[in-house]
Amino acid sequence: MTIILFLVDTSASMNQRTYLGTSLIDIAKASVETFMKIRARDPNCRWDRYMLLTFEDPPANIKAGWKESHGTFVNELKNLQTQGLTLMGPALKHAFDLLNINRMQTGIDTYGQGRCPFYLEPAVIIVITDGGKLTTMSGVQPEINLPMNSVVPGSELTKEPFRWDQRIFGLVLRLPGNVPVDMTTNAYIPSAENHPLDAMCDVTGGRSYAVHTQKMLNAALESLVQKVQGGVVINFEKIGPDPPAVEVKVENGLDSNGNSKENQDINMVPVKQELEEDRKAGSPMIGSGQPLPANNSWHNCRKLIYVPRSAQKGYSVGHWPIPEAFWPDTTNSTLPPRSAHPAVKFYCTPCEPLVIGNLPFDKYELEPSPLTQHILERRQPNSCWQVFINGSAKYSDVGHPFGYLKASSTLSCVNLFLMPYNYPVLLPLLDELFKVHKLKPSQKWRSQFDTYLKTMPSYYAGPLKRALARMGAPNLVPDNMDNSLSYSVITYLKKLKNQAKIEMDRLIASVGQKVPTHEGIKVDSRTKTSILQRRDFNQLLQNAGGNLQSLKQELTDFNTFTVAIADKDVKPQYYRNPYDIPRKNLIDQIARMRSNFLQKSFHRTKLVDDDQAHSVPVQQMGNYQDYLKKQPAPLRELETSPARLHTFGNPFKVKMNMVDEADDPTIDKPSKRRSVETPPSSPGPKRRKVGPLPKDYVFSRSPTPTPPSSPVPDHLMEGDFSPQPDNKENEEEENNIPEQEEEEQPLVIAEPEQDQTKKNHIKENHVADGDTENHSLYNAVNSRQRSIHNSKKDSLIWSHNTRLKHAVYRELKKPGRNYDNLFHQLNSVQGNMELKCAFVKDIIHEAGRFKKKVLIQMLEQFQTSLMQMEGRKRNSITMETR
Repeated sequence: MTIILFLVDTSASMNQRTYLGTSLIDIAKASVETFMKIRARDPNCRWDRYMLLTFEDPPANIKAGWKESHGTFVNELKNLQTQGLTLMGPALKHAFDLLNINRMQTGIDTYGQGRCPFYLEPAVIIVITDGGKLTTMSGVQPEINLPMNSVVPGSELTKEPFRWDQRIFGLVLRLPGNVPVDMTTNAYIPSAENHPLDAMCDVTGGRSYAVHTQKMLNAALESLVQKVQGGVVINFEKIGPDPPAVEVKVENGLDSNGNSKENQDINMVPVKQELEEDRKAGSPMIGSGQPLPANNSWHNCRKLIYVPRSAQKGYSVGHWPIPEAFWPDTTNSTLPPRSAHPAVKFYCTPCEPLVIGNLPFDKYELEPSPLTQHILERRQPNSCWQVFINGSAKYSDVGHPFGYLKASSTLSCVNLFLMPYNYPVLLPLLDELFKVHKLKPSQKWRSQFDTYLKTMPSYYAGPLKRALARMGAPNLVPDNMDNSLSYSVITYLKKLKNQAKIEMDRLIASVGQKVPTHEGIKVDSRTKTSILQRRDFNQLLQNAGGNLQSLKQELTDFNTFTVAIADKDVKPQYYRNPYDIPRKNLIDQIARMRSNFLQKSFHRTKLVDDDQAHSVPVQQMGNYQDYLKKQPAPLRELETSPARLHTFGNPFKVKMNMVDEADDPTIDKPSKRRSVETPPSSPGPKRRKVGPLPKDYVFSRSPTPTPPSSPVPDHLMEGDFSPQPDNKENEEEENNIPEQEEEEQPLVIAEPEQDQTKKNHIKENHVADGDTENHSLYNAVNSRQRSIHNSKKDSLIWSHNTRLKHAVYRELKKPGRNYDNLFHQLNSVQGNMELKCAFVKDIIHEAGRFKKKVLIQMLEQFQTSLMQMEGRKRNSITMETR
């Protein structure tokens, strides 16, 4: 997410008229709108968030912050008014606080654990102001002074009020009141060198624009849109001697490195153009009339490195941090403050760029600068300069290298490569581990690797561990290295995070609130001397008749009085309060009051001026809600008329008390396990009535469960099933289904012969496609249903077997091979032999779904024993009858 914050100067000096016929504040509003239109052409604008701040006192200075919509932003921009002083220092401090308070609660600064360029929240602060002086309550200031007090928790951890991904760009409007003589279009926009804002822009990595004409303003806005890039600002400083001069020998259009000179010159054109623009703008980095290699401005450059956004994930991705300027120690109870921009040192000694396969590295492109121009003009894409951070090592002041600067192979740009800390030692070790030891390190290699880990800051342990796991060599870095902070520091950072969240909520809630009205101006004492010390005391006392008390009362200073300030929101009452009448309107108002007083009719007397009653701002003309709230409550109707539902086709249709089945709990809903809806059995006030049926319909109750009410779905009965794990949801459904079926006994309706013949024919075709054994059972059960009459005994047997079947199913789903309880329940099956065998076959089929082969064999033996026992009973009965 890229934050674009507009800080608009709303001081009284912005009311100046320009040669265009508009004021500076109007030009500032139009500039913001033009910027957004140009920015909308970029596809990356969908991640932008616009904020609007002014020079007012908080919280009125925040017009559009973190939670306000784009519509609120546009509306507040149109309603900006100019008043007050040019308080640029406090305004910038409030803008930084608004941005940093969110960073503190998200923790993207990673204090004490290195600086991660891919953890960024890029912010572009565009300050639009005039070229006037910085006026404050104490006078005119020559430079910008930011207040030191801050409401952001943890602000003491950074020396500066800004961060490395926050840049300031200034638009200094210096449009004259008369038409300028020189209206030619300049190829560059100069910087506002004389304005204090220019120094602030340079410190944060931005720049200022001095705008004198409308064309220069449009060009400045185009340049500003191009500056909106995701990245962080780094201060590059050279240490050591200058690099040796390089003589490039060109033979057949190729230099000594094999690169085409023509392609190199073409690639360096955009870099030279931007540097030339900075030189003409008066940038102190590049001197005019001097060749670039002879200039020392590349020794110290504060420039941006571009951090690209991942196209797949939508945010920046990286692996390695930039080390801190101190060695982490778990015994330290506090963290030293860091600078906003890391000071990266580089040696100009040419080195060979090291890299091995599968080891991740981060590559960031540098913004065009004198440093990049110097490196590109050397034309050495195969060499690099190592970079360091002072104080990052334990026993070295300069530290160990953590990356290098290298020109691209086409010499079009310069890239910063971030590698593991002290990579010249680590990379040969990893290369030896993979190529020589084949991921089986020796004792000597482990001792060398442990020595390297002692020179590496502990906050590199996590990224290194992930990189080695990606390469296929995990468990090389010990787990105890992950903690680089002490317990007190960790607790302190968590406390700051919670405080930042509370402060963020308070700040968001304060946006849009009405500023409390000023109580008034207190009257100061004109003199601190006593009455007795006045030179004219005797004369005053004589005039007062010699009464000293009355003289004191007459000469009392009004130091306890307060002069009231007119409130714009309170409407003046010209007919009620004479002090509300302006001095210039006294005579006109007296004439209105005379005519109003001499009215003959009492009803025509006015206490509110008609002009004042209809004098409403345009933005409040459509606000009828406040007006309706003030209206008295309407009287009730004498005769209540029936409420009519204005439906399509009949607007006079009376509204009926319609009940939604989904919302009424008294209406029974069909079970999810059922495919055929059965009428409810529980009585209720909303029970549906059975419709008229022919006389030839016969009602009968079935003692056996119908296929739709079986706990096994139809598609499982047809053989298309797969074993499902036992879970709580299935158990709850199975627990609920028997109770429902116990309460709702299915009512089977005998169908006419013609319809019954058609359905039997459909069932026969359906059975032919499925499992023969299952559907033979299905047909047997159906024939049994049609043959058995509805009786109380059969109904009790059916309900008992149904409950028993679900209990056996639950027992069957339990893990293990202890089936004693299951067979104990099977012995309690009621009914004749045919029902018992059908019951056992259902259990065998359910056991087949869960692939319990041992249980299936035991059930088959149980079924065989049942049939043998039945056969023995029949033989004994036959013998007794004979």
